[in-house]
Amino acid sequence: MGLKAILSKPLAAVLAWHINYVRKNAVICQQRVFNILIRKASNTAFGRDHQFSLIVTYEDFKKQVPLSDYEQLKFYIERIKSGEEDVLWPGKPIYLSKTSGTTSGTKFIPITTESINNHINSARNALLMYIHETGKTSFLNGKLLFLSGSPKLTTIQGIKTGRLSGIVNHHIPAYLQNNQVPNLETNSIEDWENKIEAILTEILSSPLTLISGIPPWVQMFFDSIGHRTGKAVQEVFPELSVYVYGGVSYEPYQSRMENSMGPNIDTIETYPASEGFIAYQDTRKEPGMLLVVDDGIFYEFIPLDCLENSQESRIELKDVCCDVNYAIVLTTNAGLWGYILGDTVKFTSIAPYRLVVTGRITHFISAFGEHVIAEEVDYAIRLVSAQMKAEVIEYTVAPQVNPEGELPYHEWFVEFGKLPVDIEAFRIAVDTVLQSKNSYYKDLIQGGILQNLKIKRMKKNAFISFMREEGKLGGQNKMPRLANNREIASKLAAYAY
Repeated sequence: MGLKAILSKPLAAVLAWHINYVRKNAVICQQRVFNILIRKASNTAFGRDHQFSLIVTYEDFKKQVPLSDYEQLKFYIERIKSGEEDVLWPGKPIYLSKTSGTTSGTKFIPITTESINNHINSARNALLMYIHETGKTSFLNGKLLFLSGSPKLTTIQGIKTGRLSGIVNHHIPAYLQNNQVPNLETNSIEDWENKIEAILTEILSSPLTLISGIPPWVQMFFDSIGHRTGKAVQEVFPELSVYVYGGVSYEPYQSRMENSMGPNIDTIETYPASEGFIAYQDTRKEPGMLLVVDDGIFYEFIPLDCLENSQESRIELKDVCCDVNYAIVLTTNAGLWGYILGDTVKFTSIAPYRLVVTGRITHFISAFGEHVIAEEVDYAIRLVSAQMKAEVIEYTVAPQVNPEGELPYHEWFVEFGKLPVDIEAFRIAVDTVLQSKNSYYKDLIQGGILQNLKIKRMKKNAFISFMREEGKLGGQNKMPRLANNREIASKLAAYAY
């Protein structure tokens, strides 16, 4: 056993003691974070504009700080980009995380000296809590592959700028840097397909023990292993034992991923975003991820049914309930204030506070009031695929509102790795399950407003080809599960049978 593996267990035990305290005192931790954020930012431009001097309680905060998205904060971020200090947070951010927005174009999310710790600490804690619970440390003796964006950074008025995964790459702890692959030159390759080939060339003879990345792009990497070697992943990397993922739901990809890397790989779920590292899996015994409540983020939640009255409906952590879909709102030591992240979450437990990500505010179908969300379509296709022994590689869903000569319907664009024996039975089963999950959808079907969903089969690598054409292949880019319009659907038609 290597020195890192030996030292990791006592370190994990100390962390577990701390995490156990935080679990039991989450509301107190949130109040402490809230007080620090208000005090430290009181003399910033945002703090003065919103009279932070008047804020003592959470109710004061709601009166003084309106909910915002990127567009509402863009005025302040542009001031930061022009070189101004003390705008959203004291001083200047050390990074601007560059991310693609669906409505705002390219977004620049500030990361400060204080907030970078949240990203690094939470990733570390996810691994250490895994070690503490399982006792498994051997993965620390091998190579750790982080499939991320390029670590190359540009500067805006002296502030380093790049993708979050590339920024975090510069903060890999020194004791893990010898384990990290790929090297800087390989990791800096911008073209995703060329990058994967270069990574394979670099690591094929390495003892790979851990891989981290978004499921569809890790699967693409696994497929490349098969194409290059003619062997299964577990044959090429027999010591691979841990997969760390985040960014999208793993369940739609789980069957195919397990077929690629073997069923005995342990997985660790995380919930990172440019705006903050929100949660991570702290145990394999309970569902959901532990909310990070003590590291610079103050949370608010808006019940999804109350989004139209979001200002009045926002609540703090102590008031949330299990099994309710909430839009998650962040206030952070990076200078985001009442920031609607865009994700929807559901708590699986409130003692401690664990949650799952259920979708995006903008990713739903409600062309007729059905409000179908990602959690529901993921469940339906996952269940039916397992029952019929089909393999789904990727899919997305959009409404067909005005089909010629027939009732409207939901159109599912599905790329199969393994077709169901009877695709018509598959279609009917998915529709039946979706109706059981969403009563509004069921009522519209039974009321003759909608017809049952239709499936459009996609060609091999259809979604990869689509993402390549859109310039979004690899990295942190994700395929939307749902859209309430035909913008993506109209483009995908070219990749269908």
